[in-house]
Amino acid sequence: MERPGKKQQQVAGMRIATDRVDCLGPWTATGLGQVAWLASRASVPGAGTVHIDVTALTGIDSAGALVLHRLRCRLEREGRGTVFDGLSEAMGSLLDLVARHAPAEAGVAAPVRRGYLEDLGRLSVGLMGQGAGFLSFIGRTAITAGAVFVGPRRARWRPFFKNLEASGYRALPIVGLLAFLLGVVIAYQGGVQLRQYGANVYIADLVGLAMLRELAPLITAIIVAGRTGASFTAEIGTMKVSDEIGALRTMGIDPVEQLVLPKLAALVIALPLLTVWADFMGLFGGVVIANSALGLSPAVFVERVGESVSLASYVIGVGKAPVFAAIITGIGCFQGFRVTDSAESVGRQTTVSVVQSIFLVIVVDAVFSVVFSEMGL
Repeated sequence: MERPGKKQQQVAGMRIATDRVDCLGPWTATGLGQVAWLASRASVPGAGTVHIDVTALTGIDSAGALVLHRLRCRLEREGRGTVFDGLSEAMGSLLDLVARHAPAEAGVAAPVRRGYLEDLGRLSVGLMGQGAGFLSFIGRTAITAGAVFVGPRRARWRPFFKNLEASGYRALPIVGLLAFLLGVVIAYQGGVQLRQYGANVYIADLVGLAMLRELAPLITAIIVAGRTGASFTAEIGTMKVSDEIGALRTMGIDPVEQLVLPKLAALVIALPLLTVWADFMGLFGGVVIANSALGLSPAVFVERVGESVSLASYVIGVGKAPVFAAIITGIGCFQGFRVTDSAESVGRQTTVSVVQSIFLVIVVDAVFSVVFSEMGL
């Protein structure tokens, strides 16, 4: 709004006197200059009502009106009354409009401090929501798997073989190396104690039972969770960030059928085979230490393993693998679908996927141990 009859100033100004503020020039978005900073910080001498004189304003828009509004609010918070001198009807209407729709001042709100109970409640609600979402994801996957089983033509064989190679064949070196080293550690540490009692031969029982029943399937699942489960999350999460998931739905392709089921089927097959490979490499590590440090021949070692480890113990160890595979695939794919539209979210959900997978694998393995022990197996 322009005031006729006044010579236009190029820059807005503000003159401060005792109990008085004179507004000068064009208080517009392009002419405010340092006035906004000065109005928010300058003190007005005196202790009475402050008269804000707008008679000398040559123009004002919503930006200038916002500065005036904040000046008035700051003075009132300091306990000073305010009166506008020379305020026209149009200028008053603009000032009232700004007062109704703008905050009194721009600033960052103070951080809200939450108590421990509120933090616990928020965490609990978040975990419950995530658990409900995971159950829904499992149900959807089961329904899709049933539909593919009824109509095998819908099976995605190319992604299946690709995932079988990535999660099975390419994982052989790392799984074999760690299982071998684990067998070496168990044989060496156990052999040091058994040698004191002249019971060197029982090192085969220790390594065989520990590796075949418990450690081989567990260490294999943990390696696969960190290697393959993380890749599942990162792959699906990256596809979601780049809108490839939405593109699949647009083309009428179910993302669960295209992405989840091939991974699930491949890992359910690959993990038991990797467990068998870990069994062999763990026993081989035990044989190396038993022969070199304890004087126990490989033939005697293998014979003792056959006598001490029952078929049931071996089947239990291998039988855990498909359950672990389902857990790793389910969590990995679920966390991938939870990725939001940012690269940071991909990294965050990948970390969550690995942590949750390893945690659940260990918990389920402990449950298996208790249940099989109660059943006498």
